[in-house]
Amino acid sequence: MKFLWRWLWRSVLILAAVVVLYQAWIFAHIWWWVDHNPATSAFMNTRLAEMQEKNPDAELRHKWVPYNRISPHLKRALIASEDAKFVDHEGFDWEGIQKAYEKNLKKGKIVAGGSTISQQLAKNLFLSSKKVFWRKGEEALITLMLEKMMSKRRIFEIYLNVIEWGNGVFGAEAAARHYYKTSAANLGPEQAAKLAAMVPNPRYYDKNRNARGLARKTAIILARMPAAEVP
Repeated sequence: MKFLWRWLWRSVLILAAVVVLYQAWIFAHIWWWVDHNPATSAFMNTRLAEMQEKNPDAELRHKWVPYNRISPHLKRALIASEDAKFVDHEGFDWEGIQKAYEKNLKKGKIVAGGSTISQQLAKNLFLSSKKVFWRKGEEALITLMLEKMMSKRRIFEIYLNVIEWGNGVFGAEAAARHYYKTSAANLGPEQAAKLAAMVPNPRYYDKNRNARGLARKTAIILARMPAAEVP
């Protein structure tokens, strides 16, 4: 029995050490990305691996562009669509989370998420798409690190450059080229609103660009854009 307790105690210590080292690894990456641009993300790596299973020569479409070379219309559209309180909260929109919970409860299934831009970035940068029991807790911890170590503008700049916008399409510049044959800097209000409307289900909308409801969502975002506050 004494040997068993000793083994359990050592196992707990080893597990704790692994967890601490993993958090330190994440912390170091975030610290580096305060003033260096991430070349890729966990989600981009996952999507590339999935694509290359079907086609070994598949590549992602992605090009980093600085914040001042992204259309202000796209910035307002994403704030209006994804996180209206982005500049004010500290990583979590508790009112939005409550509303999403109530909506999901009423529908009997998950139809709303309530995740902020900071939470979405945390998930995209570090976490896989697999639903495991610890993922939400890890996402929350990474979100806190991002909010404490980066400015809102920097969080938003990285978000604009790494989110998925289609099948193998990542970031604002690649999305603008893919859908409109223009640069991220030259996107107009309607184009920006439609791109923002695609974010919740980008691969579907990439294949179904005239999907039912997309025009309605675009119009709603377009109407909200003038009130959106960007960092």
